[in-house]
Amino acid sequence: MQKRILYHIAFWVAYVLFKSYLNFESLQYNMPKESVFYLFFLAVGIQSAYLPIKIPLVYAVFYITAQFLSKKWNVLKTIFILFLAFFLAIIAFLYISGLLQQYVLKRSMENENYFSFASFLYAFFLLSFTSGIALTLKLIRQHIRTREAEQEMSKKRLEAELRFLKAQTNPHFLFNTLNNIYGLARKKSDDTAEVVMKLSKLLRFMLYETNKPSISIEDELKVMEDYIELEKIRYNQRLKIDFSATVDNQHEPIAPLILLPFVENAFKHGAGESINESSIRIEILLKQGNLYFSIENSKSEDSQLVITEKIGLSNVRRQLELMYPDHRLSIENLSSTFTIVLELNLNNHAKI
Repeated sequence: MQKRILYHIAFWVAYVLFKSYLNFESLQYNMPKESVFYLFFLAVGIQSAYLPIKIPLVYAVFYITAQFLSKKWNVLKTIFILFLAFFLAIIAFLYISGLLQQYVLKRSMENENYFSFASFLYAFFLLSFTSGIALTLKLIRQHIRTREAEQEMSKKRLEAELRFLKAQTNPHFLFNTLNNIYGLARKKSDDTAEVVMKLSKLLRFMLYETNKPSISIEDELKVMEDYIELEKIRYNQRLKIDFSATVDNQHEPIAPLILLPFVENAFKHGAGESINESSIRIEILLKQGNLYFSIENSKSEDSQLVITEKIGLSNVRRQLELMYPDHRLSIENLSSTFTIVLELNLNNHAKI
């Protein structure tokens, strides 16, 4: 509220100084013997004398406009009240002008009709100019505030959606991994304890790191490697994994767990749906903030891999749209292989 009051005071001070500057030359011409400083302060005083008319008129125009735009008043009522407000303001303006001419500028008013049609027209255009400038600035500022409010609301909606997507991703990952542990436990595998330990490490990372807007690419690769090691225990020798990562900056920030769902998907729909030997090839290349990520998994020729899921790829796709709007994602679903290629400019991470 205080900031708003200061804006209004600044407007009226600027307006008085601007009008005083415009009237200064006229005063110099009519009063050449007076000093420059006297004439300037005289101009300021004259313009200030009109403020008791202009200020109420401007705020009356604000109120009338607001009532019309909110559809509380119809056109006829708006025009009538505007006409009445301007008529009263013009009468007061001409009356004060006469007093200033007679007692401040010492001019004789005997042969002048200050309430002539020409005077009315002059006063109308002068007051309309003042009201128009003020109303234009108000509407522009109101439009800017409305856009800012809409942008803030849109940002909050996107933040809420992103939190929801992340909240879905973690339980989804946990569900799939617990199924893996359940399978090992039923077989009474000696690897069960080690898998549980690795899972607890991953869950600790998810609990403390995924709420951050970004993590280093080094941390993202580390959690990916831990997940791969966990899955290797399950599939033993029947799964061949080719993993390569070339990174020029280990501290490059990236959205947490944006790559892991693709890796999880490759295990689930590749080796997880085949009883034969399977393979997964992962390639990561980061150069000057540009990330190239490719993952290819083999699959049975009779496997009908669903590209979009309720939770999974569709989830991470939406996260990419929110956090990296200019990303490029391509999916190739062939009879024996399923390939995903993702290209990101990590420097263009959207601020949500």
